Amino acid sequence: MEKTVENAIEVSPSRLEHGTWCHKRNRTIGEGDIAASYSADRIGSEMPIRKPFSHAGALWVAGGTCGASARAYRLVHPSLFDGETFTYGERVADGNRGRRSKEGFYHGMKVTHRGEIMVMCGPEITFVAGLERQGDLFASDDA
Repeated sequence: MEKTVENAIEVSPSRLEHGTWCHKRNRTIGEGDIAASYSADRIGSEMPIRKPFSHAGALWVAGGTCGASARAYRLVHPSLFDGETFTYGERVADGNRGRRSKEGFYHGMKVTHRGEIMVMCGPEITFVAGLERQGDLFASDDA
C-alpha cells in the first residue's frame, strides 16, 4: 500500500539524488540540487545554509531528506514575512512547542544565505520523486 504525502510536489528523481563521494575530486558527484540544499545540520549550528534550490520562481531549502523525498521550506526576505521570526536556539528553547506548528518546525526560522538574513516560510512541502523530465536534466540555477 502506498503512503500518501500531504503537500507533495513531484520532481525529477535526479533532483533528489544524494550522489556519491569522490575521493579523487574530494567532493560529491551526481548530487541533485534539492538533496544538496539540505541544511538542517547547519541551521542547528546557526551556520549559513547550503545553496538553496529553485522551484516555481522561489528559493527553497531542505530541512530533511529521506530516500527519494525531501521536506523543504521557501526562503523569503524578512520584509516579505508576516509573522514571528526566531533563531534555531530561540525555537528549541521552548521545548517541543515548535514541533507542533501547523506551518512546520522551521516556519519563521531566520537563516543566513550569502551573508544575508532570510526567513524559512512554511508550510513544509515534501518534494517526491516523479518522472524524469528533460527540462530538469539541463536546468541551471545560480541560487
